[in-house]
Amino acid sequence: MAGPGALGDFAVVGGAVSAALGAGTLGLGLARRNSRLVDAGRRFVAPMCTAAVLTFVAMEWALFSHDYAIKYVANNVANATPGLFTFTAAWGALEGSIILWVVILCAYVAITMLAFRRRRRDALVSWALLVQYLVCLFFFALMVGPARPFATQSGLIPFDGNGPNPLLQNHPLVAFHPPMLYAGYVGMTIPFSFAIAALITGRFGEGWLADTRRASLIAWGFLTVGIVLGAWWSYEVLGWGGYWGWDPVENASFLPWLTATAFLHSVMVQERRAMLRVWNISLIIATFSLTILGTFLTRSGVINSVHAFSQSDIGPWLLSFLGVIVASGLGLIAWRGDRLRTPGRIDSLVSRESAFLANNLLFAAFALVVLTGTVFPLLVEALNNQQISIGAPYFDRMSLPIGLALLFMMAVAPVLPWRATAGEVLRERLQVPAVCGVVAMAFVVVLGYRGLGPVIAVGLGAFCVAGIVRNFAIAVRARRRAYHERTVPALARTVRSNPRKWGGLVVHTGVVVVAIAIAGSQSWGTRREVQLKKNQTVTIAGHQLTYLGSSIVRSPQKATLKVRVHVRHGGDDFGVYAPAISTFPGSNQGIGTPSVHVGLLNDVYLSLIEAPDDQGRVTLQVGINPLMMWLWLGGGIMAFGTLLCLVPAKRKQPDAVAPPERELATVGAGT
Repeated sequence: MAGPGALGDFAVVGGAVSAALGAGTLGLGLARRNSRLVDAGRRFVAPMCTAAVLTFVAMEWALFSHDYAIKYVANNVANATPGLFTFTAAWGALEGSIILWVVILCAYVAITMLAFRRRRRDALVSWALLVQYLVCLFFFALMVGPARPFATQSGLIPFDGNGPNPLLQNHPLVAFHPPMLYAGYVGMTIPFSFAIAALITGRFGEGWLADTRRASLIAWGFLTVGIVLGAWWSYEVLGWGGYWGWDPVENASFLPWLTATAFLHSVMVQERRAMLRVWNISLIIATFSLTILGTFLTRSGVINSVHAFSQSDIGPWLLSFLGVIVASGLGLIAWRGDRLRTPGRIDSLVSRESAFLANNLLFAAFALVVLTGTVFPLLVEALNNQQISIGAPYFDRMSLPIGLALLFMMAVAPVLPWRATAGEVLRERLQVPAVCGVVAMAFVVVLGYRGLGPVIAVGLGAFCVAGIVRNFAIAVRARRRAYHERTVPALARTVRSNPRKWGGLVVHTGVVVVAIAIAGSQSWGTRREVQLKKNQTVTIAGHQLTYLGSSIVRSPQKATLKVRVHVRHGGDDFGVYAPAISTFPGSNQGIGTPSVHVGLLNDVYLSLIEAPDDQGRVTLQVGINPLMMWLWLGGGIMAFGTLLCLVPAKRKQPDAVAPPERELATVGAGT
């Protein structure tokens, strides 16, 4: 019976052949306008997707059977590795991560083709499938060539493996963060393929946007959740007390999120006013290009990061693929440049389309700042053989004004009408939210919080949320009057009438919560490093911490040194917490595991820096981190709003009574 390695190699080759045959047959059919060849080309989706699933199954089989004849298995699991981390080892290193990428990509392709099965001979859909085939072929080719996952040992087969990277077997979030992030990355292939298809066919109006709107939103939602889970993982696992350090790999996921967010806003301008066609197509191409750039940064070994994979040979492949994508996209835009021009124009600076354009320019500026800080050191090293670093102060200083400006635009844009508005109407809609913003700033100052940036962030956040609440209140009140409904049913029916718009405002609420949590946690926290003897107490920001002692827990997987710390605050007894350092077989480096008391307003964050010395003293890092819970809640609100945007709108009843035109015609803006 063939083992998992033989099955895996067969599946990889089969997937590559299926993608190549599908692309060749479909391309020939499109070139000759032969519908039979086009139909035949579509049929290779099924064997390609089957091959991807078999590749993943073969890898899991090899991991759980401890087939150490396969290099990947020997390097990434051990006999003592728990089942969860044995399963997640399938994407814990370079070759396995490519398998996960291909599986998710094939799933997107299959779902897209099922969604468009009634338009199987539509040239736009067929060209999009051709692009998807080519992207699949590239990643299958990586597994056939430089990133072969089932390569075997050349010498003696070991009796035990090295085990996963210690950081990848220290928290269950490893089972959720990478798949979510990959689902966001890979999902951008679908709108990219339709954008290229629209340029090739000349159908670059609003049709391709409608075809890919849900795919774009789904990919954006996964990417958002993946980034938030990554911040949570960093906070819970790395032990440094933070959640975002402007690490190059963190930036690599943030860059496509910025451009995709800009696209989801500007797409509404094209749908409503037939404007920004070049801008939208460019944003989609840029987003997909940035996902490939992020893949290069993560997997080529050009950067040193706790998130990055080791040195590999796929860097030139990824750079070449990135070059093809950028050159093809720019070439097609230049070819179709004359026909991409639109008759629509901005009639007034005080209009929603003007606000969305300003919003997009801010996102583009933000992306440029992050891209420069991430890539510039690599360029200097490549050209001058000189290593430089651009640290967090650069990113913080440059991103703060852009972030505040984006918060302001989030508050103002939803209440602006299309085309133009009267000053009196604008004043009426912004007056109450603006007052709420000023009151919020005064409130935090009275409470003793300082810092111009975070105080302004709180004010703008309150400004934005007050505007959103006002929009909801007006809509619900109008529906209650028109249909004589109670508040809760009126709210539900209002959202169902246009879930994309109201879901977008829920996403905005989540963004505001995240922004305020980031501003507060970075500016108003307290962090100290302390040495304590047994039964010694220290007070930090009103919190009393008493070191109770230490213990060592051993298991086949690791040896863990835990220290017990009793935490009190005023009359509240928070209990005993146990920060730890774990040592894994084959690794001399201790991996810290913080212990966190989660509170509504503050977290007490404990990290063990040094084990007890000869005198029994331990070294702890203690952080009092404000508003951390709200960072994770804000991410959840954004995820909920994204799901809400995907709900189909309820068709209006023929006898429906429209809400008052003056208040509701221009309220709200979907994300």
